[in-house]
Amino acid sequence: MRRYRSSGFYSSYRGRSPLSTFLKVIAVFLAVVLLLSVAALFFLEPYWVYSAEGGRLRLPWASEEGEATPAPTASQPLVVLTPEPEPAELLHAVLLPESALTDGSAQTLVEQAGGTAALFDMKSDQGELAFVSASPLAVTAGVSAPAGRNEAITALNAQEGLYTVARISCFRDNTMPRYRNDLALRSSGGNWLDSDGIRWLSPAYEENRQYITDLCLELAGLGFDEILLDYAAFPLNGRLESIRTGDAYDPATLSQTIQSFYTQIASALDVSYPQVKLSVVSDPAALTFSGESASGQALTMVSALDRVWVWGLSEDRDACETLLSQAGLAQPKADLVSIANQPGLEGQSWALWS
Repeated sequence: MRRYRSSGFYSSYRGRSPLSTFLKVIAVFLAVVLLLSVAALFFLEPYWVYSAEGGRLRLPWASEEGEATPAPTASQPLVVLTPEPEPAELLHAVLLPESALTDGSAQTLVEQAGGTAALFDMKSDQGELAFVSASPLAVTAGVSAPAGRNEAITALNAQEGLYTVARISCFRDNTMPRYRNDLALRSSGGNWLDSDGIRWLSPAYEENRQYITDLCLELAGLGFDEILLDYAAFPLNGRLESIRTGDAYDPATLSQTIQSFYTQIASALDVSYPQVKLSVVSDPAALTFSGESASGQALTMVSALDRVWVWGLSEDRDACETLLSQAGLAQPKADLVSIANQPGLEGQSWALWS
């Protein structure tokens, strides 16, 4: 066996040098300090702020002046302050004559009546329009206003500080059924007539619902702030028992038909004119605890509407506000509009309709 001398591969052991151990400790300490410094640079980099005076460190818990503020502790719970919602603006609408669309008197007439908004009848119960419509049904029946009216309406609605509401008599229409009997409510003797001798379009027909939707979009495009649907339901007055039942009038599906109609118009406005409010004149019976009316209106309609207008609210108003709030109307004090032939109370929304 080969042997190695101590002067070759091996030397005698003389013990660990104290200097070597000290240097190793220093090296490890410096390495740890370096790693912590690099980590701190990455962590604090977003909090360095540079200005003309040089760079300075602004920690997330420091105040604007650079003074540190204590972080919340378990004994100091974090309090989040939620701002109070702004109260909804009340509506004091005044029904104006059609002439006010063009003669410049709208603002003056509203102020003289103590109102804040102008209400115009843009589709009458006779079916006539106070504007020019491109709808094929309107063209067929010849119900549009004279040429040039739309330009005047656009100019009116562009006036600063004038809030305008366009009223539409939806299905109570004495003209269209003369041209389209197939779209009307019918009786055994022809077109059905209500107690005032007025014909009705059937809300159950999609073509009728689309006609009203098209008119709403056109009026929104002319600059109206709010669209008010009137007679937006099945009739309540007249010999209802003489209405021919079937596709045009099914007593089992009245409420579903009307709710679908409101949702259709609300969706169309949301897409093209989200700033325009949608309102409806409600049958008072729809605002009772039963929540449904023979007209097809029900409290569920609130989901598609911004306001509800009702004739003859007085001592029943508080109860109606409660029901509408429970149904989801955001500001019932402002969004429930009482219709009457004289101004209402100052702290409520009302419409002067005479």
